[in-house]
Amino acid sequence: MAGKPKKFKIEPFKHPLKLDPNYADNTWQLLESAIHEINSHNASGLSFEELYRNAYNMVVNKYGDRLYRGLMETETAHLSKVAGRIEAAQGDGFLRALKAEWENHNKSVQMIRDILMYMDRIYVKHQNKATVHQLGLDLWRDVVVRNRRIRERLLSMLLDMVQRERQGDIVDKGLFRAMTQMLVDLGQPVYCEDFEAPFLERTSEFYRAEAAEYISSCDCPAYLAHAERRLAEEVERVAAYLDASTEAKVIKVVENELVSRQMRALADMENSGVVPMLQQDKYADLGRMYGLFRRVEGGLDLLRTTMGNHLKETGKALVMDPERQKEPVEWVQRLLQEKEKYDLLIARAFGSDKSFVAALNSAFEHFLNLNVRSPEYISLFMDDKLRKGLKGMSEDDIEVVLDKGIMLFRYLQEKDVFEKYYKQHLAKRLLHGRSSSEDAEQLLLTKLKTECGYQFTSKLETMFGDIKLSREKMADFKEYLRQRGTELAMDMSVQVLTSGMWPQTTASTTCNLPRELEQCSTEFAAYYLHANSGRRLTWQTGLGTADIKAVFGGGTRKHEIQCSTYQMAVLMLFNDAEALTYEDIEAATAIPEDDLKRVLQSLACVKGKAVLRKEPMSKDVRPGDRFSVNDAFTSKLYKVKIGMVTAQRENESEKAETREKVEEDRKPQIEAAIVRIMKSRKRLGHNELIGEVTRQLAARFLPQPQVIKKRIESLIDREFLERDSTDRSTYVYLA
Repeated sequence: MAGKPKKFKIEPFKHPLKLDPNYADNTWQLLESAIHEINSHNASGLSFEELYRNAYNMVVNKYGDRLYRGLMETETAHLSKVAGRIEAAQGDGFLRALKAEWENHNKSVQMIRDILMYMDRIYVKHQNKATVHQLGLDLWRDVVVRNRRIRERLLSMLLDMVQRERQGDIVDKGLFRAMTQMLVDLGQPVYCEDFEAPFLERTSEFYRAEAAEYISSCDCPAYLAHAERRLAEEVERVAAYLDASTEAKVIKVVENELVSRQMRALADMENSGVVPMLQQDKYADLGRMYGLFRRVEGGLDLLRTTMGNHLKETGKALVMDPERQKEPVEWVQRLLQEKEKYDLLIARAFGSDKSFVAALNSAFEHFLNLNVRSPEYISLFMDDKLRKGLKGMSEDDIEVVLDKGIMLFRYLQEKDVFEKYYKQHLAKRLLHGRSSSEDAEQLLLTKLKTECGYQFTSKLETMFGDIKLSREKMADFKEYLRQRGTELAMDMSVQVLTSGMWPQTTASTTCNLPRELEQCSTEFAAYYLHANSGRRLTWQTGLGTADIKAVFGGGTRKHEIQCSTYQMAVLMLFNDAEALTYEDIEAATAIPEDDLKRVLQSLACVKGKAVLRKEPMSKDVRPGDRFSVNDAFTSKLYKVKIGMVTAQRENESEKAETREKVEEDRKPQIEAAIVRIMKSRKRLGHNELIGEVTRQLAARFLPQPQVIKKRIESLIDREFLERDSTDRSTYVYLA
């Protein structure tokens, strides 16, 4: 078996080498002499290997402190002489001398660091002292750069160079860059304290004075262009000869002086501020303002508010202009032009900023609802487009037009008022066959349903269903007549409407139909009631139309007259009489007095379209007036449409009636909302209940607080709610 391996122990010499007592001084003298040669640029004859070994031995033999202290003293003395040489330089030579000495110092410190590398690794690390390289920087900072005369002179010359460049002079950017880089190399605090802070202060003073001069001598667009140019110059300046960390700081200073302090004056500047630029569609200038104002706090708020206030003022003038209101379709078209203008402006100038889009929508909603007739006018606009405005358009173009109408509809607070008018206009289009496109009608109905839900359009859809069903009924009726072998005296078309789903555009009254129509109406009633037992027919003659063939001038002129059922009933009387008095016509037709007067006015008092002659001649119809056929009637057209004269007073009466119906329809909706809320909450304060009801109903209309309060009182009276016994402003739901 192999034996265990023997252990060897190496012991140190028991008699260490004794050093010469003057070893440290002698060695340091060699190193100090070498450092002097390096600082004097005579290092070519030095043996760096030998010098490194001497420095190494000093550290190993515990003389690191002597070596480090000697280096500090030698470099301090050397740099004091360097500072003197720099101070002696004159003019621009000062900066060049400083640059040259700094470069030489860096080279020297690099060589010295190579010699003292072992001291850096051992002594400096253990004693937590600055490395040779850092020591060189610190000494340069303290002895040279922060020499009082050098420091003040350096800062003054650098700031003067910046000032001269801002004024258009050419400066030595390379030299400037060398100085700022030197300060950065000495440490960021040195750069900030010795240069950046004074530089930013001087920058603020310069641009404050410049802003005051420019704001009083040029218009807003010119000032904005100048501010934009100055900001770009500062960015270039930082890139050219300043530290990158300065960019954000100097830009903030320039923004504050040129933009933030002046933005109110710029926005309100007469003849060239925000409002004039909006009026003149100066997209580029507004875009420049947007770009500058977005840089500073409150800038976009000011620009947005100014735009919104201007739009509210111009919009108010537009919607309340009595002359424009005479043409509702043009009134709406002008609003759409204004909307298109600002949509384009926000897209081009403000980068489609959503906050500006919201401000635009808020302004439109504000002024559009100032006019109580806005819902009616928007409905009239859609009516006009659906009757005649969409002819010849492609499907895409039609959708664009309808989307514009829906866009304005969205701004309405009283959507239920719009619904009333839209239903009336739709009824006339459907009953009189005036709609230019059934597809467009259905498309608009779909868009309204998307906006407001099924309840909003349920009755409208029923109206379309009635028209479709009426067509089928008429086809069945004609087949019914054919099978019976019955022929009608004239062609008749009947539309059966669901009661309660169609607006009552006129009172539910009938007139005495001409005998030629009696057979037609009797036959249809018999057919319908037989096919639909248990139902009841009520004739709405005030909603009908008729086409009559008429002969004038002894049979020389033939025309087809398109008129209402009431007008037809009057005209047919003259088949059996040459002349009739007002009383005769009233007794024969049983048309209500107000309607009869308007019918006779439309037939006898409209210049150029008077089918009847009235005696005495006047614009008004009175009892005792005598009527006869106007045999001299003539027209270039074969088909002549006779419109119905509508008095302004009666128009206002209809509008008041519509408003009254809307208010009545709102009451159950408000009460339903109150009950829904209280049923889920059980107890609620007055203000909270008012706010919640308003929020729930805002999609259709904005109820007034006093109206809500009345409905609450009504519900309390009917014992749906009660007041809390201890707090009268709190309501309690009664199950």
